[in-house]
Amino acid sequence: MIIKAEIINQPYSGQFKEKVYDISTPWNSQNWTWVKFEDEDYHEWCGVFRGYPRAVALSKKYNKVLVLTSDHLFQVDCYSGELFDYESQTPYQCLTVTPSGDFIIADYYDIQKIESTLKDKSPINSPIKMDKIEFHGWVSNKLLISCDEFLNWNNHLELELSGDTYEITLKDTD
Repeated sequence: MIIKAEIINQPYSGQFKEKVYDISTPWNSQNWTWVKFEDEDYHEWCGVFRGYPRAVALSKKYNKVLVLTSDHLFQVDCYSGELFDYESQTPYQCLTVTPSGDFIIADYYDIQKIESTLKDKSPINSPIKMDKIEFHGWVSNKLLISCDEFLNWNNHLELELSGDTYEITLKDTD
């Protein structure tokens, strides 16, 4: 069972056992992402995913790993290491997992929560219309987010997403 996943640079040939995750589509880029997986016995191996690397997140709650590349969003099963599902040509830019195990994903304008499958998505409402969303990691149970206000790009904002309530609030700047 996969217990750890991280994006790495292309390893030396033969350094790790590799498994290629590729989706056949005419829109594929020539880029690849290498993700180093570790199982419960501390054995390491690499998954090779089509597209430029964006993010990887592992949910122990759902026993799934999401790998976000420029070409696809891949969902890998932690038990088998097999591709469970995927979406092609996605607009997503950011990916993380809450401390409780739900996936959070964002394109440039919207943030969504993903539960056990890629089809199980729900939008997360924001107090403002957002543009150029970026995730900056978790502090306690709050995801730090920056964005510009939509159609008001001079208004750069910092937001927080509660990992408990999934509410987005403007960050206190005091």
